[in-house]
Amino acid sequence: MRMRNILIMNTPKADTPFIDAIRRRGGKLTRQRLLIIQVLDECQDHMDADAVYEEAKKRDPRISLATVYRSLALMKETGLIEEHRLGQKHGHFEKTQRLPHAHFTCQSCGTVIELDVPSIVDLAQQLEDQHHLDISSMDLELEGICPDCLRQSDYREQIIESRRDTP
Repeated sequence: MRMRNILIMNTPKADTPFIDAIRRRGGKLTRQRLLIIQVLDECQDHMDADAVYEEAKKRDPRISLATVYRSLALMKETGLIEEHRLGQKHGHFEKTQRLPHAHFTCQSCGTVIELDVPSIVDLAQQLEDQHHLDISSMDLELEGICPDCLRQSDYREQIIESRRDTP
């Protein structure tokens, strides 16, 4: 039990909603769940389940991939993390952000760029008003070529050529 107390003490205060959400659902606050939220909290990238598992396993070799998947599903269900496809078939996870934002995924190098889009909130409000909706979440994912890849001459030439072919 001592290990559990250490993990709880080292858990960032931002994770209190996770702890509260788990307890409200009558779930157990396990050290593995705390570890997974710590991994997501410390990571600056959008991790898929395998990456979360690999990082968590470095800290606790006893954790299983099934535990990671179940914990991610629970965290998503409670609204503490978001799942994004980012141009791939499998999900990538990040802690839920306060303000909506967009993700741009480069189709060439796979770089993911987070974009602050203040007007997306205005757009959602406009859609709610026009169509009498109650929007509870938004997920804007864009794909294309990032500035670094565009600087490469072969991409620039492909874009110029494709625009010539377009009427």
